[in-house]
Amino acid sequence: MRKHILLLIGLFAAFSFVAAACGSDSDDVATDDTAEESTDETDEEAMEDSDEESTGEALKSLDAECSDSGSLELPEDFNVVLVTDIGKVDDGTFNQFAFEGMEGAADCFGFTDATSFIETVSEADYANNIAAALESEPEVIVTVGFLLATDTLAAAQANPEVKFVGVDQFQVEYPENYVGVLFNEHEGGYMAGVLAASMSESGTIGVVAGREDVPPVVKYVNGYEAGAKSVNADINVISIYNESFGDPAKGSSDAEQMIGEGADVIFGAGGPTGSGGVAAATADGVWGIGVDQDEYFTTFDGGTAPGSEFLISSAMKRVDLSVFRNVQGAIDGTFAADGNIFVLTAANSGITYAPFHDADVNDAAASATEAARLGLADGSVDTGVCGIDGLFVGEGSACD
Repeated sequence: MRKHILLLIGLFAAFSFVAAACGSDSDDVATDDTAEESTDETDEEAMEDSDEESTGEALKSLDAECSDSGSLELPEDFNVVLVTDIGKVDDGTFNQFAFEGMEGAADCFGFTDATSFIETVSEADYANNIAAALESEPEVIVTVGFLLATDTLAAAQANPEVKFVGVDQFQVEYPENYVGVLFNEHEGGYMAGVLAASMSESGTIGVVAGREDVPPVVKYVNGYEAGAKSVNADINVISIYNESFGDPAKGSSDAEQMIGEGADVIFGAGGPTGSGGVAAATADGVWGIGVDQDEYFTTFDGGTAPGSEFLISSAMKRVDLSVFRNVQGAIDGTFAADGNIFVLTAANSGITYAPFHDADVNDAAASATEAARLGLADGSVDTGVCGIDGLFVGEGSACD
């Protein structure tokens, strides 16, 4: 019980820190309620072209980020190692996006021969993989995922000379060499929900989710429901949580069950498990929405995979930008300069939605989704979801 109370105190402290930053003029931190390297030129061109679409600055390419960074003097023997959550650097979700952020920084700042990665097979490997990463004496270690937080903290405390970037990792207290990257996933879920409800004809939509004990997943799911109900208060939202992020077959089965119950839009919010649900839905001619990065280029192989025309968008959290910016900070001396919590939101280009690509998205749905993004960015739209634990505000959340 005491441990639980201390965690809540820490969560509130983090929330207060982020909320205070929201009142400043900085675009670096804000909140609401508080693979291999991709070398495909089509991906880069699409990202560049997407800058001209309605999502604008929110889909800023890594090339544009590099141009804004200017020239930096690279420290001698600078190198970076990335440790994935369960999955691979080409798994089409946030592991790959983090990898691409690291590689984008390497391309920009000139250390392309000094990056490496370790792919995690099971949770039992987390500590050993981080230990293996330390053997190359890196300046920066990037660990990807909420579930690596405990082992990342221990490694950061034991190795103060190494900078650690923990994606989706909250700590009650961070050492100076550790930055936790957090996202307002509820904002991305909200945009996906608005789009789903606007496209649904049956009045039933679904979400294939990852683990319910992982706050980013809960934020996606409840944000999705909130966004959908902002369009249609009576819409039926079916959600299924899963014990594994790496089970596409289970995600496919979940989607088929939801479709059998009348769902005509499926959102995947659970890594490859969720992607399996989206792939199954679109193969059946049902609308699908991806997650984390633009799944048109990953799960759907740039539009060549079956069902690509039914992928209406993806709820994007710019993990790549978060990794790029923190690696840059390690080079230019600004690492953790604004604190050890680095939050990406709709307001600072860190949360957005992907282009519609080949899908026949109607004008009303497109307009509603963009209006939601703009409202979330300027604060006029409130998801009603707690940005700490993902529960609905007023229903026992950490924000109550």
